[in-house]
Amino acid sequence: MDLTRELTDLVRRRPSLPTVLELDLSRGVLSTPPRSPGDFLRAMHVPTVRGIRDGLRAGAKDPKVVGLVVHVGDCPLSAAQVDEVGALVAAFGAQKPTVAFTESFGELSNGLLGYRLAAHAQQIWLQPSGAVGLTGVSLQVTLLRGALDKVGVEPQFGQRHEYKTAANQFAAAEVTEAQREMMQRLADSVLEETVAVVAERRELPSDEVRAAVDAAPLTAADARERGLVDHLGYRDEVYAWLRSEWGAAATGEGEDAAAGPQVDLHYVHRYAAERGGPAMLRNLVDKRRDSVAVVGVHGPIVTGPSTRGSVLGGPTAGSDTITQHLRAAGDDEHVKAVVLRVDSPGGSYVASDAVRREVRRLVEGGRPVVASMGDVAASGGYFISMGASEVVAAPSTLTGSIGVLAGKFVTTGLTDKVDLVREEMTAGERAAMFSSLRGFTDDDWAVLDRWLDEVYADFTGKAAADRGMALDVLEPLARGRVWTGADAARHGLVDHLGGMDVAVERACELAGLDRERVGLRSVPASAVLSQLRPARSSESPRGETGSGWTDPVGAGAVRVTPGGPEALLLRAATVLGLQLPGVLSLPWRLSFS
Repeated sequence: MDLTRELTDLVRRRPSLPTVLELDLSRGVLSTPPRSPGDFLRAMHVPTVRGIRDGLRAGAKDPKVVGLVVHVGDCPLSAAQVDEVGALVAAFGAQKPTVAFTESFGELSNGLLGYRLAAHAQQIWLQPSGAVGLTGVSLQVTLLRGALDKVGVEPQFGQRHEYKTAANQFAAAEVTEAQREMMQRLADSVLEETVAVVAERRELPSDEVRAAVDAAPLTAADARERGLVDHLGYRDEVYAWLRSEWGAAATGEGEDAAAGPQVDLHYVHRYAAERGGPAMLRNLVDKRRDSVAVVGVHGPIVTGPSTRGSVLGGPTAGSDTITQHLRAAGDDEHVKAVVLRVDSPGGSYVASDAVRREVRRLVEGGRPVVASMGDVAASGGYFISMGASEVVAAPSTLTGSIGVLAGKFVTTGLTDKVDLVREEMTAGERAAMFSSLRGFTDDDWAVLDRWLDEVYADFTGKAAADRGMALDVLEPLARGRVWTGADAARHGLVDHLGGMDVAVERACELAGLDRERVGLRSVPASAVLSQLRPARSSESPRGETGSGWTDPVGAGAVRVTPGGPEALLLRAATVLGLQLPGVLSLPWRLSFS
């Protein structure tokens, strides 16, 4: 065999083949730029949302690209990622054919999100032995008060108001009516939106889709009978079909009859990278033309610098880092608008206020800022978003939670049970106000309540002003209540529904930019390189500090030093997946299992 000739013939043949883009979601997607060398390695095999977006936009214009095939798999995507990727698939499908296939939408498990994504494709293939687990939405509440009582830990928290239930997992002995009402509405909203999406995309009556949900899980044959899937087949049959349909349509008589029609398969994110050229060159070009800067806020909002997190906790969004990025974007003459990408449950009040201040400075200085909400942008996450020129949320985003809480854990019962001797010396009337060695006094509660009222008044007042609402209109929407993005849009808490694509389009519109000609770049351009290169000043972009365990409790709540019983309690809660409440925080996310 002449290997050189074989390779030469292969290279010569490939350009003549029609290209089919592949999107494999079985490993998930990355929503944020790589933060570490390990993230860079993972990004080589896992698509980023931006890579999917760029690849599908380019593929829609490339005459060699004839279609898209999406492998849904187990769909380990979040609800907001499903909405965003689904919208990108639908936009590509408006110009070229799309097919989604999977082995099963859940195997005796919930496949709601996977099917919701697949519905954006023009055709759905399902393995004959698979199922469609459209089994609805179930939200669970776990209260730990009884367990804490048994070990001698007493949670003492104040909140504004009845829907601000972040501390209820520790302090409440039973689920309150307000919490039950709020969570029921969240579940209903997600299901209503899913039914609406499926009904529209599959061209089915909404009542038939809802009936399918109530009858799920469905067998493959039943799902096809109900119009939820188009074809039953294995992967090899899916690919044989698309080669026959798409390969034949583009290659005509030139293919080897024995081999049959062929196509050039190409992962979407690799296609985007190869079409766009080297990343360093793209960044250089973007810096020299009008651009939309993307500033990310990922994780609980804290004062100080951002951190990458560790095995005991995820990344944090430090106000020093975020405000520095916003100032750097504002000082760049080529940056004409900013997209603030928020995926945060909130946290520190003062840190959130500092970030909002920088957002407002940009807006008032004539630089449009569009807040783009991910899975969650609640409490402090909403606080930093509400001052933007416009706010964009996914239908399933958890947002709102306009309220405040603060408190502490009293651990004297625990220390007594394990025969620890602890003594505290203080100087100052309220030096021990947040001490875990005693409960709040009446005077302490009066001080705490006054502070909670002041923060709540500031939050609601700024929210009303930022959203252009009268305070008496906003107040019923606040009170700590969490809304889905879909409900938030109905109530005027956000402006548009969509993902980053919509946010960038809105930013371009507000800044008078041509979306097709504008650059899109992250600030900082490389989170990894920014960690190695120190910032020149407080107005230069920089990345995160090193990893390490950090106190997950927000400002105003109990803070501890490593080594005490409280530190052990916080570490144990973190390992168990329990996020302790900050002043402006939401301790949970939607999950489907």
